[in-house]
Amino acid sequence: MMLSRTLTSLALLVDVTTASYAFYVGKALTEDGSVMVGGTGEEVSSHWLEIFSAKDHPPNATVEVGVTEDASMPGRRLNISQAAHTFRYLSMEYSDYEGFPAPLTNGGVNEKGVAVRDVWAQNKDELIAITPNPQTGLQYSDLARIVMERASTAREGVEIIGQLIAEYGYADYGGNSHLIADADEGWVVWEMSGGQKLWAAERLGEDVVRVLYPGYIEDFPVDFANSTDYMGSPNIVSFAIEQGWWNPNDTEPFNIWKAYGTATGNYTARDGGYKYMSQAALENATLAMAPVSEKDLIERVRDYRIADDEAGYGQVVSLHADMDPDLIQIWVAPTGSVTAPFNPWWLGVKSVPPEYGQHRYLTADAASTFLDPDYQFQEATQFAGRIFKQALYYTCSDPERFLPVVQDMLHGFENASFGDLAWVEASAKLLVDNDRRDEALDLLTFYAHARAEKALSLGKTVVDALDAYIKLTGRFRKPSGSNINDPGLGAETVNCLVGWDPDQPAESQRPLRRRWGA
Repeated sequence: MMLSRTLTSLALLVDVTTASYAFYVGKALTEDGSVMVGGTGEEVSSHWLEIFSAKDHPPNATVEVGVTEDASMPGRRLNISQAAHTFRYLSMEYSDYEGFPAPLTNGGVNEKGVAVRDVWAQNKDELIAITPNPQTGLQYSDLARIVMERASTAREGVEIIGQLIAEYGYADYGGNSHLIADADEGWVVWEMSGGQKLWAAERLGEDVVRVLYPGYIEDFPVDFANSTDYMGSPNIVSFAIEQGWWNPNDTEPFNIWKAYGTATGNYTARDGGYKYMSQAALENATLAMAPVSEKDLIERVRDYRIADDEAGYGQVVSLHADMDPDLIQIWVAPTGSVTAPFNPWWLGVKSVPPEYGQHRYLTADAASTFLDPDYQFQEATQFAGRIFKQALYYTCSDPERFLPVVQDMLHGFENASFGDLAWVEASAKLLVDNDRRDEALDLLTFYAHARAEKALSLGKTVVDALDAYIKLTGRFRKPSGSNINDPGLGAETVNCLVGWDPDQPAESQRPLRRRWGA
């Protein structure tokens, strides 16, 4: 989702450093006829898995939303009305981004089969410059969480975002988008900076592949209110005309990207200088796999041209019609999936192992505070995110040698999980159909925990083996500098790219040296 920003008195310069991905594959293009959603979260913070229970809330209950004065674009928090009932959902939470208050989420999936992904979608400098200081309104994580809590369909999720922005406003860090999907369709929602309550949404049909990096919407009908495929704020067209960003007398159609997006450098809506593969290249690579399976989308999400140290986790979910809420299944990698396995989870799982819960590694303020005793047992456990980060660092020290072996092990582990799914889910469904739902949930919990434990064992084995090999063969090297942190603003991150030529199309290259210029 993510980007960093340097503010000056004359201009706003936006540099991409981390930016989450979202994949949408329509049901006509998938192997099993489901809508498929995948993605990563790219934030420099701790990431942990959490399952939130459905809840009933008392009358007049409120929830606090928005940003604080510590955010990169300062704001004020506010309380908004809470729904009488909120749905159960699964999310990868994280602890920090641009000074926004934790816990944060990019999204996940809820008990109604509505999946949400959050992705940055940079706005033009003129919009960022007119953003009120302090700003007020819901921010990107608030919107993703509330959609998971309240939406029964993807379309309803879009409508909820629109209603919330209209009533309370929107607070952000320079432009953002959400991908919302259910078993029938997907929607891209682009929320704009500027304090004008601007937003636009486009429906994604059954024969569409869309990759957001950043989120984008192009041609947009001026009479969108009469369309079932588009939604937006009442001023989304008129404000662009007022600012001179689109002339209705021109023959060129109204284009959201051109009116509200960045036009710097060689960036366009689908092509440009974003990381190692453009949206167009990723969309084409996904289309080439049609009919797309879950294994295929896992491979796209972990493609090492996009999955590196910046990828905090990976997710893939298939959305089917009439899913039992407890049997909704999602694949989650605990950190960058280029060297971490995807584990199966279900919404009916009763708990998450402590090794996959919140730990202090990369958690905001961990370096300046001691541990709260409430977390001492959890913190005493091993942390999946840290273990697979170690695997990433060793693997990417010599990717031509190590990456094929490590990924072969990941594939073998995941194939074993895929091989078990039929009997696990059939058994759980049989128990549910015979009014033994609690036993079904015990089964799903037992299996999910067992695979999570075996994934940890795999991770430790990989780290120990690479550690021994690298040290025994004299390949280990100590740091040559004294600064353990990168300098930020687009600096090099650990990744498994070798032999990269920035002058050649991304999709034509064998993605095996580091970022261009390295």
